[in-house]
Amino acid sequence: MPKRSAGILLYKYDGEALRVLLVHPGGPFWSNRDAGAWSIPKGEYDSDEEPEAAARREFLEETGVAMNGTLVNLGELRQKGGKLVTAFAGESDVDITDIRSNMFEMEWPPHSGQTQAFPEVDRAGWFSLPEAREKINASQRAFLDRLEASLSPK
Repeated sequence: MPKRSAGILLYKYDGEALRVLLVHPGGPFWSNRDAGAWSIPKGEYDSDEEPEAAARREFLEETGVAMNGTLVNLGELRQKGGKLVTAFAGESDVDITDIRSNMFEMEWPPHSGQTQAFPEVDRAGWFSLPEAREKINASQRAFLDRLEASLSPK
């Protein structure tokens, strides 16, 4: 059974321009990567948790901000490694200047026997859709398209 993950693609309007919130993974493997490294705030969940509840929990863990508003389901997609990701969209103008992410520990430097703690998310940013398409992990780009389609006048 593939691992499952859920997250929130937050959006806001800056005047007429649509902007989306993406997060950059923390830790030494990602420190020098930018294009294709960003993601929606998301994380894994077990079969006994509903995807929307998991998405809200993960958003809080990765940003320090609770999402209490209405969310729209953007569906599911399979990432390159096989993980199934469910995304929800919500509109909010979250202040990202003081995001607070949960931490994880890993052996660093490799084979040193030393353990260091790193934030799961080291920064967040509001991006236009063209910028976001460059920044986001390629396997999550379809969520940007789905968001755009859901907000387009019918």
